[in-house]
Amino acid sequence: MAETNTAPTAKGIAIGIIGPEPLVEKMNHCLKGFPSFDPIARAYSREDEAPDLARELMDHVEVILFSGPVPYRLAVEKLNFKIPVHYVRLSGTGLYRALFRIERRWGLDEMSVDTLSKQSVEQAFRELGEVYKGTVHYPGSEFVSKEALIEFHAEQYKSGRVKVALTSVGSVSSALTEQGIPNEWVLPTDQDIIVSLERSLLSTETRRSNESQIVAGFIHVDEFDRLAKKKTSEHEVQRLKLDIHRMLLGYVESLDGHLTHLGGNEYLFITTRGIFERETGGYKSIPLARVVEKYYGLSLSIGIGFGRSANEAGTHARLALRNSKESGGDICFIVREDKSVIGPLEMTHPHEYDLSLIDANLLKRAEDAGLTSGYLSKLVAHVTRFGKTDYTAQELANVLDVTVRSTHRFLLAWLDSGLIEIIGEEKGKSKGRPKQIYRLSFLSELVR
Repeated sequence: MAETNTAPTAKGIAIGIIGPEPLVEKMNHCLKGFPSFDPIARAYSREDEAPDLARELMDHVEVILFSGPVPYRLAVEKLNFKIPVHYVRLSGTGLYRALFRIERRWGLDEMSVDTLSKQSVEQAFRELGEVYKGTVHYPGSEFVSKEALIEFHAEQYKSGRVKVALTSVGSVSSALTEQGIPNEWVLPTDQDIIVSLERSLLSTETRRSNESQIVAGFIHVDEFDRLAKKKTSEHEVQRLKLDIHRMLLGYVESLDGHLTHLGGNEYLFITTRGIFERETGGYKSIPLARVVEKYYGLSLSIGIGFGRSANEAGTHARLALRNSKESGGDICFIVREDKSVIGPLEMTHPHEYDLSLIDANLLKRAEDAGLTSGYLSKLVAHVTRFGKTDYTAQELANVLDVTVRSTHRFLLAWLDSGLIEIIGEEKGKSKGRPKQIYRLSFLSELVR
């Protein structure tokens, strides 16, 4: 039984990771994008080891994420969890990749499938332009023993009903290979794992309790004196200071915070952790610095502090600012309650958005409507950046980086699910049929 971490201790939100070695490594890689998490990972050789690994971790973590439904089921049946437990759900490119490999070798018309929903497989066939036929799905729950899945695939293959098996369980794939039964193991993609990590983060008690925690931030305008020397009068210098102050005030207003000028080239702002987390895309991006650089040719050093009191948050913010200055400026660091450091943060807007910052019910509605996490993150990033929810099909195609034809197919599904509405037509811009304007009403709350 392999272990990837030795001591069950954590600085941030402790999350337990349980799965086979290759998937644990993949999950640990994805966790680099979640600075709030401190993972304690355990790898197994067989799924039946999962309950013992979970028992070892459950008193030391806030949430456990299993690599798939089989180890999850085994652990849930044997243990009484007092913490949230989740497993990685498969969808998207991992499934497409497996279907592509099967199509090249055996074709897609005679195949047995386990643990993957019929709906997701049918959707993948449509996206690939293939006819869905001759596919036999396991009739029971996805939370089933590997022995039952092996027996199911073997029976279908030996009876001649299928040519190949599609499974999401590594041990089932290995057993089928030993029996000489052609098969393909569907591995979760990074995006599958990221979505599961986002769900896990939303379920933790620390995440919920941190929403209203005080955040302090110091902003230092680098090399202001250099720019001031280029001004021809004191009036121009004072006007520059006022312009910068207004810009900083606008940014802090977007955080629903309070800004104080400390004199000289330094400012202090106060906000709450929940708002700061959402506006920075999960502590990933602070675009303010690029705006200041674009308009005034100045850089910013920023230090953010978290703490159990306002005083502690301020002290940590000062430490973070010192780190930023010592790194040469034009950078941002965060110092957490335990004085561990997050950063450096990007100083530009991301093209995608951290879905762990979105309400879980909204994520579920979007998922049910066939809106993948990758497309949703792009939509949310665009909506929050530009403050608009009304788009034509062509504009949405550009945002999602897909064809207009594919976008129209998405729009029909979203309309049927009530996620969006048609609010009018775009007239007078070009000849031909007016373009319909769609409102992403399910994202309206994200626009301030």
